[in-house]
Amino acid sequence: MSQYKIIFTGPVGAGKTTAISSISDAPPVKTDAAASDMTKNRKASTTVAMDYGVMNLDGGEKVHLYGTPGQERFDFMWDILTSGGIGLVLLLDNTRADPFQDMRFFLQAFDKFIQATAVAIGVTQMDVCATPAIADYQRELKALQLNPPVFAVDAREFNDVSLLVQALLYSLDPGLKGEPNDSIQTY
Repeated sequence: MSQYKIIFTGPVGAGKTTAISSISDAPPVKTDAAASDMTKNRKASTTVAMDYGVMNLDGGEKVHLYGTPGQERFDFMWDILTSGGIGLVLLLDNTRADPFQDMRFFLQAFDKFIQATAVAIGVTQMDVCATPAIADYQRELKALQLNPPVFAVDAREFNDVSLLVQALLYSLDPGLKGEPNDSIQTY
């Protein structure tokens, strides 16, 4: 039985905990604590160690889902959580003051991990704030000489998060068989 590990990261409030909750086949483990700094202006609680969920695949394989804390003061967890990981899902909140700055920060912070694996980017809150658009993210990434898959996602929606994970898996192994929407349902 194969075991895989995918890391979810991004700034506070981008939807990491919600995304893992929406696709986990078991109740997720959360390490939330009451926000006590400027984070409390965005949400009442925040992840301080990690979130954890699991997706059961056909054939008994498992994909372990780990969410990092979004606050830089907990960045010591980032290296711990990426150890043994096969790829990174970066979630960005489109309502933040400068989501491109967030994107550049997290791409740089996880640069070595991304170079050894792959990254897929999900932009949340696009229903609340439509700009910047996905094409704008693609231009910013092209300027950084990167071309990962980028999607607008609702972290609460199983299909959106599954598509993002599927895109990451296809980035890792373009030879995967089946149509993306067919294989999403096997999780």
